[in-house]
Amino acid sequence: MANKVTSICGEDYTLVADESAAYMEKVCGIVDKRMTQLTDAKVSRSDAAVLAAVNLTDELLKSQDAAENLRRQIKSYLDEISDLKRQLFKAQNQQGHQQNRK
Repeated sequence: MANKVTSICGEDYTLVADESAAYMEKVCGIVDKRMTQLTDAKVSRSDAAVLAAVNLTDELLKSQDAAENLRRQIKSYLDEISDLKRQLFKAQNQQGHQQNRK
C-alpha cells in the first residue's frame, strides 16, 4: 500500500491505496473537478462533496446497468451461436449419413 498526498478542492489528503499513483491521481482529479464545479456555483464544500458523491454514484449505477445489459446481450449471442453450431453439426451428420447410404 502506497501513501499518496493529493489535493481535492484545495485540501490536501493522504490516501493509502494498492493502486498506482497515476490511477489515484486520476480518481482524485475527477473528484476535484466535480467539487470545484459545484463550489464555483456557490455551494458549500460539504454540500459539494455530497452532490459530487451522488452524481458519481448515479454514473456508477448507470454504468453497471449498461455493463449488465451488455453481458446479457453477449450471453444471448453466445447462446444463439451454440444453437446454430448444434444445428450445423446435426445437418452435417444427416448429410453424411445420406451420402453413406448411396
